[in-house]
Formats: sequence, C-alpha cells, structure tokens
Amino acid sequence: MRQRVATAVWRVVLAASLVCGIGLLPWLTHTDPAHTVLKARSAERDPTPEVLADIRAQLGLDGGPFHVLGRWLGGLVRGDAGQSWISGADVLPGVVQALGASLLLMAVALAVAALTAGLVCARTLRLGARRRLGGRRRGGTGSAVVASLPEFLVASVLATVVGVQLGWLPALGWYGPQWTLLPALALGLPAGAVIGRLLDDLLPGAFGEPWALAAAARGLTGSRIARQALRRCVPALLPNLGLFVVGLTGGAVAVEQVFDIPGLGRTTLQAALAQDLPVLQAGTLALVLLAALATGATRVTARLLTGPALSDGALSSLHRPVPPAGRVLPLAQGAVLLAVIGIGLTRDPLALDTGQRLRAPSLDHPFGTDSLGRDLLARVGHGALDTLLLASAITAAALVAGVLLGLVPRVSGALVDTVNAVPPVLVALLVTAVAGSGGATPALAVGAVAWAPLAAHTSALLGQERATLHITATRGLGAGRWYLLRRELLPAVLPPVLRHALLRLPGVALALASLGFLGLGAQPPSPEWGLLLAENQPYAERAPWAVLAPAAVLALLGALAVSAAGGLRGPRRRPVRATPAVAEQATAPEKEPVAAP
Repeated sequence: MRQRVATAVWRVVLAASLVCGIGLLPWLTHTDPAHTVLKARSAERDPTPEVLADIRAQLGLDGGPFHVLGRWLGGLVRGDAGQSWISGADVLPGVVQALGASLLLMAVALAVAALTAGLVCARTLRLGARRRLGGRRRGGTGSAVVASLPEFLVASVLATVVGVQLGWLPALGWYGPQWTLLPALALGLPAGAVIGRLLDDLLPGAFGEPWALAAAARGLTGSRIARQALRRCVPALLPNLGLFVVGLTGGAVAVEQVFDIPGLGRTTLQAALAQDLPVLQAGTLALVLLAALATGATRVTARLLTGPALSDGALSSLHRPVPPAGRVLPLAQGAVLLAVIGIGLTRDPLALDTGQRLRAPSLDHPFGTDSLGRDLLARVGHGALDTLLLASAITAAALVAGVLLGLVPRVSGALVDTVNAVPPVLVALLVTAVAGSGGATPALAVGAVAWAPLAAHTSALLGQERATLHITATRGLGAGRWYLLRRELLPAVLPPVLRHALLRLPGVALALASLGFLGLGAQPPSPEWGLLLAENQPYAERAPWAVLAPAAVLALLGALAVSAAGGLRGPRRRPVRATPAVAEQATAPEKEPVAAP
C-alpha cells in the first residue's frame, strides 16, 4: 500500500512539473508575452509601452509567471480553464471539442492499426495453428516498408490521389465520420505495422508452450489455439499499445495539418506557436490525463488477460531461440542503401540549375531534380549524414536509457506516462525555448521521448519473465537477484528489446523528418530528409519523384532494420540445474535466499 501511494505521488509530481514547465514557456523564450499577443491580435498596431502595459493588465501578467500559473490552477478547481489570450473565448469548450475530434480519429486509427497488425502476423498465426512453425523466419519487408512511410507523406498522397483526383472520400475538413477515414489510414497503417511486427516476434514462443502442444494433442481447432496464443502475447504489448493511443492523439499534428482537422495536437501546437498560454496548458493537461487513463486501462487489461500467473510463477518464457534468418536480403538492402548514399555524396547538393527544375529521373539525375533544379540524389545522399547517423545515435541512446529505466518500473512507469503525453513537436518547442533553435533541437526533442516505448517494453517483458517456471526454480535453488538479472532475465529480455529498437530506428528518422516537415528542424538549404519532403510536398502531383525519392530511402531503411532484427537470436534456454554459482548460494548456510527483484 505504501508503495502504491508513493507511486501515485510520483505521478502527480511529474504531471505538475510538466504543466508548470508548459506554463513558463512564454517566459522561457525570453520574449514578452504581451508583445506576442499584440502581434496575434493586431499585427499592424505599434507595440508602444502604453499598449503593451494595457495588454499586461488585461491578461494579468503584471504579477509574473508564477502568479499567472497560480491563478490558472485556482481556476481549474472551479472548472474554469481561463480565456484564450488571442481570441478571448473560454478555453475549456474549445479544448473539449478538439479532444473529441482527436478521440474519434484515434478510435478509427486504432481499428486500422489492429487490422494492419492482424495482416502482418496472419502467416505466423496460420502456421502456428497448423503446428508448422520453424525454419527460417521471414524478413517482413512489406510491413517494414509500411512502418517506414512518413505519416505526413501518406496523408499527402491519400489526400491528393484518393480525395482530390479520384474523389472517393472527402480529403479536407472535419464534418463527420466519413472525414476520418483518410487520416485514420495515414495514422493507423504505420502504427499497425510496428505492432504487428512486435506481436509476430512473440507468437512462435506462445505456440511452443506446453499448453499449446497439449491443446493440439487433444484435437482443439487451430483457430482456438491461435486465439489463445494471441491472448498470451497481447499483455506484453499492452504498454506499447497505450503509448500508441496517446501518440495517435497528441502526436498526429502533421496529419491534422494536412487534412485540416481541429484536433488536440494541432490546437496545442498552434497555441504554443502563438504563446496562447491558457489553451496550451489546458491541451497539455488533457494529454497528460489521457495518458494516465490509457496506461491504467492497459494495466488492468493485462492483469485480466494474464490472471494470477504473474504472482504464482506459472508462466513459460515466450523468448525462445529465433531460427537464423537469411543473410542475403539484409546484405542486399544495406548495399543498395550504401550505394545510394555513396553516389549522392559525390554530387553537389547545393548546385542550382533553374533550367532543370522538376526534371524526371534520367541518367544525369537518377532521382530527378527539385523545384530549384538541384539534384535529388545528391541531396538524399548528403541528407543521410544529417538524418541516418543522427537517428542511429538517438536509437542507441534510447535503447540504453530504455533498458536501464525499464529495470526499475516503479520509477520509470510514471515517467514513461508523462513523457509520452507530450508530443515531440511540443518537446521541440520547449527545447527551442530553453536552448534556442538549431540543428540539435530535433535530436534533443526526439531523444527526450524515444526511450519511453523501449522502457515500457522492457518492464512488461521483465514482469512476465520473472513469473516463469525456470526463474521460480532458479530462485528456489538460492540464486540472488544479481545472478538472476545477469544470467537469466537480461539474456531473455534484451534480444526482443533490441529487435524493437531496430524496428524503431525508421520511426526515429521519421520523427526527425516530421519536425523538419513542420519547420522545427533543419532549415534551408540543408538536405535533411524531412526538409526535403517538406520542400517538395507541394509538387507531389506534378513531380511525384521529388517526394518518392526520400520516402523510398526511408522505406529501404525500415526494411533493412526489420531484416537485421530478424537475425538477432534469443538465448537458448538451458535446463534448470544447480550450476556452481547457484549451488554455492544454495548450500551456504549463512545466506538466506534473496527475493526476486
């Protein structure tokens, strides 16, 4: 009980710190909020001292940032989130309306993601139900390509082709449920591909457990065995599913921008850019509460699906040795990626030729040219130094931080929930406010949130691995917590988390690209991939190669990451026996068995 109270207090402290940090954003930028409000209300009016003083008096800014923050918190107790500094309208109705639009979009996107995840792991389910799993694992190139497609690029293509050219579905606006289909596809397809790959990684272990073998021997149908295998694997993925729920709500800023959706992410971003503090604080608080509800729901669902097995130590390990994957495919993909980058580095990415604007691919320009006549192959190759290397470094740092924090779920659980509630775009604005804009801003913003899914995955797998029979037996022989952690738990948990990190590598690159697309990352004439997509997206209909070139390289990166992840093998489970180290602990009379960590 004391631990639960401490955890609850820790969550409240983190949430309060986040809201307070957001509340100080206008002052962290070292700009006068009154000046920003004046520009938003009337750009033609001169910012004289008298006018600025009048605005400060109207907004109550004379008392300083902490006075403003305290007054806002006091209003929340009465159900009043204040009035917008820009429009003067009440904040709460607008935030609730934006949250409703985001929740509807999130629900449809989750349905698309669930369907996509089912298609990704359909072959494994079919083979497992027929007891034919084994041999070489597929590389999952198709799902890797889908997972690597930038959401804003998918949104732009769907809006242009399906919405405008074909006219099958409405493309812009938010007037009813049918307007949710295209943006839900743009959000749900990449998310579903990632979830499907993680589920496909766990299913073979579930089909190899004793209950599945016994069920097949008793003649149960393959469909029933497959459903139980899904139920067995889903609890380990629920923490990441909770992260996706919040990400599809607050992190869908680029998609909401493309489809002109008045969602919570877009509302929060616009308030941050305009320094409309009451709207920004209310939107952030809504995201934090949504994150807490999603996390609580996933934990309750995981407990219901798993039952008392977690406390009884009656589970089997899902992380069995992975058959060696083929080496030809990842080598071929890596060779193609290196060739593209290498050839591009030999060309000048800044050479202008206005007579060659938006030229189609040719021998002189294999990827075509952009709107200024610059060679796209050169820009893609040079952009790899800014995007690919940076994404790899961020992924490595996120892996280390995620594993270390995942080992202490009582500390990291609340931190993961709080961090995930803040979209990377808003983090980028906070980083810009504190450290200023520059090339390091996207890296700091993405790195600040990239570790959260890996920490959630680590803690979920660790919790299930501690409840397995072989851990119970090894603990019964007197093994201490460090022996269990070093020899049993980490060897079982690290391979799937490392595969997860590789699957996240294209996502990190996409996050960097999204910030560039929204103008919060690299600035022209940098050839960073997100900036390339942002610059050429208006010409997607006339010159599709201008956006397909960087998108294809991102998709190739995703395919390579999945192929490389398929080659990582888990530990071979040894029979439980008293090894010398364990026997020494078990036979030492002066040492009591140490409880599991």
